[in-house]
Amino acid sequence: MARTTIDELKRNRLAAMTADERTAFDETYEATRLALDVGEKVRDAREAAGLSQRELAARMSTSQAAVARLEAGGVGATLTTLQKVAAALDLKITVELSAAS
Repeated sequence: MARTTIDELKRNRLAAMTADERTAFDETYEATRLALDVGEKVRDAREAAGLSQRELAARMSTSQAAVARLEAGGVGATLTTLQKVAAALDLKITVELSAAS
């Protein structure tokens, strides 16, 4: 008998959700996706600057662990944190809003 894949498990679970559960799932999924996207952009910018997480953390007056969590998408970045990242890397922050797909 074939094993169930993670995609099949996800599809089955989503199909079994109530409308309220699906709404909560979608909101959580989008927040997580955004945190991961921001973390990836921070990591890319840090690496482009040739800095280690520890060096960026020192410039931001925070810990290496906090930078690691940010880059991993483990925390939603606040605007204050993003401003510190931008200042530490001599970058500016831009925001783009676009139509939902």
